[in-house]
Amino acid sequence: MGMIGGAFGVHGEVRLKSFTADPEAIADYGPLESEDGSQSFHVQLTRPVKQGFAARLSGVRSKEDADALKSVRLYAPRERLPQLPDDEFYHADLIGLEVMDTGGVSLGHVKAVLNHGATDLLEIAQPGSSQTALLPFTREAVPTVDLAAGRLIADPPAGIFD
Repeated sequence: MGMIGGAFGVHGEVRLKSFTADPEAIADYGPLESEDGSQSFHVQLTRPVKQGFAARLSGVRSKEDADALKSVRLYAPRERLPQLPDDEFYHADLIGLEVMDTGGVSLGHVKAVLNHGATDLLEIAQPGSSQTALLPFTREAVPTVDLAAGRLIADPPAGIFD
């Protein structure tokens, strides 16, 4: 859902980067947890700041408390997430899917979903190689996503898997 960027000021606020479709909605998902579930925080956004928000987290009272949380990623339990339309997917559902070309040849599996502005990119770990390829996550390049079968069908632009 988001990531803590460290302290913002000296009164226990944190810099918070939201990964939700509506960035301000991060505070609406109830308490958010650290990846291992050992910490839980109620989030109150206080104001927008460059690349995110200044926020108050329950239990964080000082700059030192906030600094100790730098780079902690925040998660919400799956049952609190809204149902998505058929053509939208949670990144967590895509990671690990097998990637096959339109001829049925395995191209690898989805290692990560990245977004650097224009569109999501699927980072594909190629079989028998330490190299990865970046595949645009568009209808043209990925015409089929079959979560039940654990795979997606790709029609990659020329040169991506060379």
